[in-house]
Amino acid sequence: LTTLVALDTLGPTYTWKTEVYLRGEVEEETLAGDVLLKGYGDPYLVADRLWHIVRSIRRAGIDRISGDLLLDDSYFDITGYDPAAFDNQPLRAYNVAPNALMMNFKAVRYIFEPDIATSTVDLSLLPALDNLQVVNQLSLGNGSCSGYQRGITITANEDVDQMIFSGRFPSGCRSYSMYRTALSHNEFAYGMFKALWLEGGGEFSGSWKNVVYSDDEEPFLSFDSLPLTDIITQVNKHSNNVMARQILLTLAAEKFGAPGVLENGRKAVNQWLDEHGMQFDDLKLDNGSGLSRDSRITARQVGKLLRYAFDSPFMPEFMSSMSVTGLDGTLSRRFEEDPLTGMGHIKTGSLNDVTAIAGYLQARSGTRYIIVSLQNYEGVHRGTGEEVQTALLRWLYEM
Repeated sequence: LTTLVALDTLGPTYTWKTEVYLRGEVEEETLAGDVLLKGYGDPYLVADRLWHIVRSIRRAGIDRISGDLLLDDSYFDITGYDPAAFDNQPLRAYNVAPNALMMNFKAVRYIFEPDIATSTVDLSLLPALDNLQVVNQLSLGNGSCSGYQRGITITANEDVDQMIFSGRFPSGCRSYSMYRTALSHNEFAYGMFKALWLEGGGEFSGSWKNVVYSDDEEPFLSFDSLPLTDIITQVNKHSNNVMARQILLTLAAEKFGAPGVLENGRKAVNQWLDEHGMQFDDLKLDNGSGLSRDSRITARQVGKLLRYAFDSPFMPEFMSSMSVTGLDGTLSRRFEEDPLTGMGHIKTGSLNDVTAIAGYLQARSGTRYIIVSLQNYEGVHRGTGEEVQTALLRWLYEM
């Protein structure tokens, strides 16, 4: 629902911007002042994208920054968000709060490799954030590469700027990695910018400050995001919750003005539904993503949305944003070497006691069908739900 409304409202070529301001004069390869970054909600400002921003500043003849990194994330207003509220797993990447200057989904990839010679476990992280303290208390044990988190226990301090890894890591693992969140959004942005700046040979020893910048001057750089078509592909193929939430807040800011707030995002979606004759009286939209126990929509309503999308000029963009059965996204390991391989463009959804699919399936006859299956039942996520979905798809494929 969120990605369809965005595609229909903003258009497939819509882009977000991240602005860079240089607050000082450049003399002898030194910026005598601060660098200011102002975000407008880019959902996919990952490391290689930020690298382009850093390189653009360096190409201006700047090797050293004498001041601080100023961060303006005021385009969204996120208040009272608790990353532990959903499932008491605040370090999980899917629980990250949206932010107008979100970088790399505020997630760190931790990589674990056994050192047999010393009976220790090497731990590295990407990106390498020097404002994040990592305490490695892991020991190496015998065993195959299996078990929950490979025996690793993770704890964090209250500010989430220290991560402690403990437990026994199995020697049978050649390498293992996991993604977890760290720091606040602003601290993460500072650490990531600094890491890339230093990696490129620059010098920067300043700190960071959160600001609200409203000057009318032209930015040094206005960096465009990937187009919306590419963004919704990342969202739907990989079920990226925080990106979906970024999109809902973008709709809020575009429709009702900044800052984008959750209530206005829901209002924008409901107005779109009314404008297109879809009075979903029992719809309950929560945060724009699948990460909610409060969202409610019926299979028939999802079917109406998919029918609208199929008749839309942007049907190819919307359909291609979904996982292709047996080939990519969340369906890359389902329907492999199966008659259904490549025949469906389907979005999946899963929570404890919930499993769902919705999208399009092309039958053996060449007829394309809309398919929606929403299952809510104790334990249905443990395999039985997928078995029902597979039976339904195979029956429909033979129609």
